[in-house]
Amino acid sequence: MQISDIIGTIAAIAMVFGYLPQTVRTIRTRSTDDIAMGTFLMMGLGSAAFAIQGILTRNIPLFATNLLTTTMSAIIFGIKIYNDYFKKR
Repeated sequence: MQISDIIGTIAAIAMVFGYLPQTVRTIRTRSTDDIAMGTFLMMGLGSAAFAIQGILTRNIPLFATNLLTTTMSAIIFGIKIYNDYFKKR
């Protein structure tokens, strides 16, 4: 295993476990008042772009990691949209 593979593995683990606590908390509490919509939108778009790059370069770890983070970001963003625009009506 090359040093770049080790660093990539550490980055993948950090990304997934960085999103996971916020995703679990948001699903459990449905609270999104303290979440910046722009942040999760941009982070989700960035993750989606990296997932596409993973497909195009046939880099399965890059694709898988960013598919997970895109999904978690989409869940949080979806709950945020629901809370901000539909629940308060």
